[in-house]
Amino acid sequence: MGERGEPPYIIVEKGGGGLGSFVVGALLGAGVALLLAPRSGEETQQELKAQARRWKEIAEDRVKDAQRALSERVDDVRDEVQSRFDEVRGAVDSGREAARDARHDLERRLEQSKAAYRAGIDAARQAARETPGDAEAET
Repeated sequence: MGERGEPPYIIVEKGGGGLGSFVVGALLGAGVALLLAPRSGEETQQELKAQARRWKEIAEDRVKDAQRALSERVDDVRDEVQSRFDEVRGAVDSGREAARDARHDLERRLEQSKAAYRAGIDAARQAARETPGDAEAET
């Protein structure tokens, strides 16, 4: 497929059987039936041409219907993929935000723990300084 806005390419591979063989067989059968019918050569040629035009129109209509259906399906799939991509992008963004919030919270708690640790050490030092002086005062 090309860029957005370009119609999709349809590749028809030749193989055994299928709609093409059916159409060719039907045309040949119709031609033989018309040749064997009691008509003049000109009438038979006109009938063959008219029948060929009808089959061509039917085939073109079916190809157009198939192209439309395929195009609609491609659009549906493209929309679904875009929707899933947007969901994943939203989930990734939410995950990043949650990780960022968790990091800030962890850093805040770490700072609180450090402050408490420092306060504990300062209190212990203060207590150690006061204890020897109290012991001397009692004696």
